[in-house]
Amino acid sequence: MKNKKKILAITYSRSEYDLLSYLFKLLTNDHKIDFKILVAGAHLSQSFGYTVDHIKEDGHSILGEIECLIDGNKNKSRLTSASIFLNNSIPLIDKFNPDIIIYAGDREEVLMGSILGGFLEIPTVHFFAGDHDLDGTIDNPIRHATSKMSSYLVTTLKEHNDRLISIGANPSRIFNIGSPALDKFKQEKNRKVSTFLKLPLGFDIDNYALVIFHPLFSKEEDSIRDFKILLDALYENKISAIINSPNIDAGSRILINDFKKFENVNFFKFVNNLKRNEFVNVYRQAKFQIGNSSSGILEAASIPIPVINVGERMIGRKSQKNVVFCDVNKVKIKKSIIKVLSEEFRSNNLQGIKNIYGEGDASNKAYKLLKELNIKNYKDFRRDDPLKL
Repeated sequence: MKNKKKILAITYSRSEYDLLSYLFKLLTNDHKIDFKILVAGAHLSQSFGYTVDHIKEDGHSILGEIECLIDGNKNKSRLTSASIFLNNSIPLIDKFNPDIIIYAGDREEVLMGSILGGFLEIPTVHFFAGDHDLDGTIDNPIRHATSKMSSYLVTTLKEHNDRLISIGANPSRIFNIGSPALDKFKQEKNRKVSTFLKLPLGFDIDNYALVIFHPLFSKEEDSIRDFKILLDALYENKISAIINSPNIDAGSRILINDFKKFENVNFFKFVNNLKRNEFVNVYRQAKFQIGNSSSGILEAASIPIPVINVGERMIGRKSQKNVVFCDVNKVKIKKSIIKVLSEEFRSNNLQGIKNIYGEGDASNKAYKLLKELNIKNYKDFRRDDPLKL
């Protein structure tokens, strides 16, 4: 079919890919759209599960695979990786010449995406724009700089719209649809965890924690210590746990190695990038989530399960009453575990809760938006004077 709308998505890691995975499915299945994905970063790393295979299993057309992830444990590795990605993606994107480039979140690849769109004269759409936390990492500036560079902005909360407007974004190019990440809880079929995971002998399948912990930018050594404290608290309370691998930030490889110190614990199970349906069901059936992942803030209320957010990461992001924030202190972590497992907490903090980030229908809204978006005057935002909006 002639004159298909060409849409390109940029993805660097499994966690960010899953945020828009159901939107990607809708775009792939639309024969009036030529949809492709540019794959890079952790997707192509064996250390992080070589998750490009999951993208292929989902049936998407891949524009190219850019191996750019530097096997280093310093923050400068992220910058070097980003520069390799930028340099190698230019000819691929220029040749495909998409009508729209889309990307999600607050990591270096979205900033590269906005630069590519800007200089190659391609409209861009930044998903999960306007969010903010107080942990002091580079992610906030990346997210907001990307939004300033992007043609259109898609948010999950009205508060995020207001934040974008406060930094000079034109309200006419901001679209609040809720979080597409929540769609998986409606879409994925139920499966018992024991049917796809080989669990250790002492594992309590009815009472386990899901651990998702990531290193904090510029505080990697503290994060390694904090992770050990968290695991010690679970170990000393003899709480079964499924422990997910961290993201690709500096310090992540040391965390992965630290997993091995607990690999003989017969009630801990370590996993590295489960398939989507498997991860969703591990999530659904957990008694609580513990760590410092954004999924605890944004997604856990859709199940719902309690969340213990340990340390500085995610502080300041809008959360609900299912989330307990806890200092990195073994005694306080143990008390928080007792708290979230209590019948009182479950009755008062989980019963009747609705997720403020959406109802699991955002992918359809995003799909409709991309199909109907009038991109003819997409450059107009470059003329916007924040003093006159």
